[in-house]
Amino acid sequence: MTEIIKNDPNLLHSFLLFEYDDVKPSTSSDGIVKMKGIIQAAGKPNANNRIYPRQILEREDRRYKELVRERRALGELDHPDSPIIQLENVSHLVTDTEWDGENLIGEIEVLDTPKGQILGKLVERRIKLGISSRGLGSVRRNSDGYDIVEDDFNLVCYDMVSNPSTSNAYMHLQESAAYQTLMKQNKIMRLDNILDEILGL
Repeated sequence: MTEIIKNDPNLLHSFLLFEYDDVKPSTSSDGIVKMKGIIQAAGKPNANNRIYPRQILEREDRRYKELVRERRALGELDHPDSPIIQLENVSHLVTDTEWDGENLIGEIEVLDTPKGQILGKLVERRIKLGISSRGLGSVRRNSDGYDIVEDDFNLVCYDMVSNPSTSNAYMHLQESAAYQTLMKQNKIMRLDNILDEILGL
């Protein structure tokens, strides 16, 4: 990415792997899928060659917590090239965030929406997914060749994606012994076949 003028904000995506667990509450016969893991990392380069300073992420997380408290911290399945969250594409809700060292940990609840149902099916099939922060802001190139996110950054949401590019940001369920055996035997279905099955194609 080339240097961007600070007063000319652009849409910024940051991809991470996301470790998660499947939770089935005893009070619900349907079961709600909940996931918890790293949703953002401070102070180190990601695969986009971008660094998010800790103080900026802390500020944006404080603001984002208001949305979390009001149950308005929605995210989409895949990341659009828009700063606007489209309700028809919403798949999940962030229900909590907390810092663990330089990592921001988030809890995510999968919603019973059309896109949430797809996300839930992918999770059930142990598909590795990623999480992507979406926000508006500008960057400056430092002497080491990294793009430093500037103070005008404004976090919009966290989306679930299929192609994370930052290390330690994929989501995966705790793998059973049977699943690991299938992986070794190369008998896990391809992602496109699974999507066809979900959509009834």
